[in-house]
Amino acid sequence: MSNAADLDGLQAHGLRAEEGLYDVLVVGAGPTGLACAIEAQRAGFRTISVDKGCLCNSLFHYPSNMTFFTTPELLEIGNIPFSTTNQKPNRNEALEYYRKVAEHYQLEIRQYHRVESVSGKDGDFQVHLVDRFGRRSALRSRKLIVSTGYYDLANPLGAPGEELPKVFHYYHDPHPYYDLDVLVIGGKNSAAIAALDLWRHGARVTLVHRGPAIQPHVKYWILPDIENRIKNGEVTAYFHTTVARIDLDAVTLATPDGELTIPNQYVFAMTGYHPDFDFLGSLGVQIEAKDRQPVFNPHSLESNVPGIYLAGVIVAGDRTYEIFIENGRFHGHQIAEDLKAKRGKLVTA
Repeated sequence: MSNAADLDGLQAHGLRAEEGLYDVLVVGAGPTGLACAIEAQRAGFRTISVDKGCLCNSLFHYPSNMTFFTTPELLEIGNIPFSTTNQKPNRNEALEYYRKVAEHYQLEIRQYHRVESVSGKDGDFQVHLVDRFGRRSALRSRKLIVSTGYYDLANPLGAPGEELPKVFHYYHDPHPYYDLDVLVIGGKNSAAIAALDLWRHGARVTLVHRGPAIQPHVKYWILPDIENRIKNGEVTAYFHTTVARIDLDAVTLATPDGELTIPNQYVFAMTGYHPDFDFLGSLGVQIEAKDRQPVFNPHSLESNVPGIYLAGVIVAGDRTYEIFIENGRFHGHQIAEDLKAKRGKLVTA
């Protein structure tokens, strides 16, 4: 089918088909997705990025006063220095840095456009988008890079009442919870940070974890802080405990001593997140049973579907602890090298 016929077919389905064929379309505009777009663009390919949220959407939804564990140079992309007066940068500094990098490279980014589906094949993919107002459009690209991260899909509790509007899987700011009874679920960094921040800003905090204690690999400056708050009774903690039920004004806990109901106005379920395996499956990417790791070439990062590359934490499947900005940012270079090697088959229209 000709390109004109392709566009006519898209329009016949009520889509706004945009003229032109991109060389590379990156799904995801987080740090790794930006790194991929930069490397492809620097290699001479016409590139566009799309994201269902804002630029670095996951970072934007981190706690407002969060400090990174790592040093700024390990967050750098595109050979642009990350300058900060702090030994460890904070969320706002990182957001400003990535905005400036995108501006420097004049990256073409479509924010607030969710990829609804992908059709076509290697050499001519049709990427069907829907914006926040429900309007549909389509872009065409010879190659795709999927760098969607994992922060958008929370692991469910599986407890009755989880759907109540007082239950959140993300923690942003402590102020709205002053003088209220708040439950924090989890025993890792995000749960410890949320519990401490809420307590310091006047919330009555209860922490619940199914394990025997706070995870020992919690950040070294956070772990003694949360342990001391628990020891002093400033944060109430229940271990070997799960949530049995969430009600409007209370939660019921399943403790080693039986069920316990306590007053509650808000719940932060910091139970972790997972990649969008359904989306990968819709692209035809095979998922291995063990750890749900997608099938890909470890050298080129091309998946089992020709022309579709994977970057960032999604290459790790359920082992999300293996890939961070610090190592995922190099995936763009790997992919660009493979694209350059195949340049004879990838000529911009």
